[in-house]
Amino acid sequence: MAVRSRSLFLTFVAELQDTRNPDTKEILSCGQSSADILVHAANLLVESHSLSLRTSACTSLRDLVQHAHTSMASTQGTRRWRRIYTDARIVLAYANLLDYMDSKDAQYARSSIVHLDHAIVISGAAGCGRLDLILDLIEDIQAECLGAPAALRTDTSFSSLKDSSSEAAYPRLSTAATSVLRLYAPPSLALFSSRLYQRPFVLPGFLQDWPALNEHPWSSLDYLRAVAGPGRVVPVEVGNDYRNDDWSQQMMPWDDFIDELGPARAAEPRPVLYLAQHSLFKQFPALQSDIIVPDYVYAALNAPDDYPQYVPPSNEERLVLNAWLGPGGTVSPAHTDPFFNFYAQVVGRKTIWLAPPKASAHMYPYPPPSTPTSSQSPSGEPGEPPRNPAANHETPSMSNTTRVDVFLSSDEELTKSQSEFPKFWREVVPNAMSVTLEPGDLLFFPPGWWHAMRSEEMSFSVSMWF
Repeated sequence: MAVRSRSLFLTFVAELQDTRNPDTKEILSCGQSSADILVHAANLLVESHSLSLRTSACTSLRDLVQHAHTSMASTQGTRRWRRIYTDARIVLAYANLLDYMDSKDAQYARSSIVHLDHAIVISGAAGCGRLDLILDLIEDIQAECLGAPAALRTDTSFSSLKDSSSEAAYPRLSTAATSVLRLYAPPSLALFSSRLYQRPFVLPGFLQDWPALNEHPWSSLDYLRAVAGPGRVVPVEVGNDYRNDDWSQQMMPWDDFIDELGPARAAEPRPVLYLAQHSLFKQFPALQSDIIVPDYVYAALNAPDDYPQYVPPSNEERLVLNAWLGPGGTVSPAHTDPFFNFYAQVVGRKTIWLAPPKASAHMYPYPPPSTPTSSQSPSGEPGEPPRNPAANHETPSMSNTTRVDVFLSSDEELTKSQSEFPKFWREVVPNAMSVTLEPGDLLFFPPGWWHAMRSEEMSFSVSMWF
């Protein structure tokens, strides 16, 4: 009967009605009318059993969600509107739960989860305790309404997809003169902090003890379905290169996305789907238990000599974890980020191209975007400009992307590139390097380095900015 889920919602609404609560005061700062719409709709859902009043409340809430979404992109009070967006989505989720309790139609329970996922993805579940509340609600709805409690879903063994290309060899890229340094013995923290942090290197097999490569295999599509549970949605890019005209972005059911990664996908041509630079661990925290963040990320490094403007991420942890999941053929064009990066290759193989910051003068970058970077967010909702999946949203003004394709597939493309971008070939290629990461490899590179990625097969990676 969704008893626990309803109890959590009622506690949330009671808090929303308390004008002395600091979170409620923050909502009031968005304007009395917006706060009134939110509180009034929540009260209607709690106090009235009228279907017409419930429908009216949901209409008001959907309008408020759209207004908050627009305001997040166009005002300085972004956090306040993120709060409105988050709480409006939670109340809409409660309305769908009431619909489920009336009809026992599982689709209403799934719709409730979709609203809660939007609150995480679009507004970051803004507000004290909101993320924990949302995750608890999702877990309870899955257990009480969809018959899928978390413990039951993951209490089994999972087999990985067969590794079909273990003998594959990938030739050195024509756009890189050298290979990335391989360190077969992990360096001490002191050596890393004093000398090695200035240049890229690979630690082969460093991740072999991660649960993600063992008892909780990320190469198992069944495990990825189970760890999320039913009804979840995620933001995906459609198209293998965001520079192309056919690239787009949308929210998609996680189960459908996972199905697209399976062997049956190759049977017919379909658009390439890529979950890129997404804070997946915020949505599916159980996945974060499957990784072991290396101690190196807590080294408090100095700025590199060739990137003196370095500052760490602005969040409390000074660490940003993102997931990258997609089929073979997905490409992130060469771009820069302003952070140190440990890039963990968990599933599949991925080819990486790298060039130092001094290459910037010869990289033929795109001009800065004409739209404010603060409007970029992975929602795919109407009126929102596309998000550059390679762009850094911690400090987006530092983002940059090249027009040069570093992954050339024919002699014709090579000749055209050499003609169109001569400085790149003359000044960058001699200093560029490449590596094809195997499952279990860990790549490090400093801030300001140009880097491009190409998945050679289904690939699951984790980037750790610090």
